[in-house]
Amino acid sequence: MSSEMFALFFDSFLETLLMVGLSGLIGAVLGIPLGVVLNVTEAHGILPHPRFNRAVGLTVNAVRSTPFIILMVAVIPFTRLVAGSSIGTTAAIVPLTIAAAPFVARLVESALREVDAGLIEAAQAMGATDAQIIGKVLLPEAFPGIVAGLTITLVSLVGYSAMAGAVGGGGLGDLGIRYGYQRFLPEVMAAVVLILIAFVQLVQSLGDRLVLRVSHRGQSAQTAP
Repeated sequence: MSSEMFALFFDSFLETLLMVGLSGLIGAVLGIPLGVVLNVTEAHGILPHPRFNRAVGLTVNAVRSTPFIILMVAVIPFTRLVAGSSIGTTAAIVPLTIAAAPFVARLVESALREVDAGLIEAAQAMGATDAQIIGKVLLPEAFPGIVAGLTITLVSLVGYSAMAGAVGGGGLGDLGIRYGYQRFLPEVMAAVVLILIAFVQLVQSLGDRLVLRVSHRGQSAQTAP
């Protein structure tokens, strides 16, 4: 591999890392509170509000059910408003974040549902406020599941970022299309695929280790005298 091609791969990987990292971070910041809202406002939640829950749920489902390539095109006006352009790595972060936030929300909602209802009832019996139940019972107990959900989200964003490259989003996907497909260089396409596979494996392995660590820490805290 020539030094020029190596530089292209390195720059493209950094762009992919930037897209996945920033969209994952912003998606988590938006998605985790949204997931909490979905959980606490359902019929059996601590703040039941079925109509509000249904409205938010429908919105989340609408975004999640939209294929990412269509979502990218649909939000082009908003992308231009936020990023000043509809192409490039920075612009791709906008639709990636929009795709990530509802995905995170549903995974967080699912993790919160796994929290033992007895713990919530015990906290309510001791006079804990709703905010205290969320901050000191729901989120800490569901934390391993939330971390697992964020790992799944990052892995999905790697694939989405490659699709973003097909429409000028930059990153490894763009490199694979421009050189591997349009210039008939199959070795470049193969290298892009291998790098993406290795990247996904790394993200998944780190996420799994973090889940095990926080799970063991939580179990140690519960069994401590």
